[in-house]
Amino acid sequence: MIATAQAGETVDAICWRVLGRTAGVTEQVFELNPGLADLGAQLPGGTNVTLPDLAATALPARQIVKLWD
Repeated sequence: MIATAQAGETVDAICWRVLGRTAGVTEQVFELNPGLADLGAQLPGGTNVTLPDLAATALPARQIVKLWD
């Protein structure tokens, strides 16, 4: 999937806007888009960004901490 950045938008913001999450996704976006980090933290408007397929990306397992037994 390809998303187009709005002026001043960050990679995190694109992930949240389009995919609804950033955990485990933002790093993949940089891997899928060589040179994207060279554009700076805030992307120029109109920058096309390839996003990962969420069906192939599982959420990281959460560890449950019990405070009382």
